[in-house]
Amino acid sequence: MQQSPDPHDLDTGTLALFAGLAAASAVQDELAARGFPDLRMSHGYVFQHLVHARPTIGDLAEKLDMTQQGASKAVAELERLGYAERLPDPQDARVRRVTLTPRGHEAVAAARRARAALEERLRQRFGATALDAARTLLADLLGALGGVAAVRRREVRPPR
Repeated sequence: MQQSPDPHDLDTGTLALFAGLAAASAVQDELAARGFPDLRMSHGYVFQHLVHARPTIGDLAEKLDMTQQGASKAVAELERLGYAERLPDPQDARVRRVTLTPRGHEAVAAARRARAALEERLRQRFGATALDAARTLLADLLGALGGVAAVRRREVRPPR
C-alpha cells in the first residue's frame, strides 16, 4: 500500500469518496481474478435491485432515476454478459421481469467474498479497533448526510 495523503489536503467527503473508489477498484481486481473480468462498478447499481427482487424495466428505471431506455440498455448489457435475463411474469405473460442468472448470483457471491477479503486485509493492516472506529465514523457520516434510507432499501443511485 502507498503512503497516506495529508488528511488536511482533501475535505472529508472527497477523502471518503476516494477511499471508497480505491476499495471498489480492489474488489473489481479480485472479481477479475475470480473469473468476472467484465463486471464494472456501474453494474452494481443494477445488481442491487436484482438480488432480492424481479423488477420490470420500468421499476428498475424508476429506482435508478433513469429513463426506461437507459435501464433497458443496462439490462441488455448484463444479459449479453450472462448475468441477467428477462423472464415472463408468472401472473401476466405480457410483463417481463429482470432476474439474475446463476452466473449473476455467482458474481454476487464472489463480490461478497472479495469485499470480506478486503476487510480482512484492512483489519490486519490497521487493527480491529481502528478499522471499527473508521467504519463507525463513516456510518455516522452517512446518517448525518441522509444516505442511510437508500442503503437500507438497496436503492443507492449512481452519482449524477
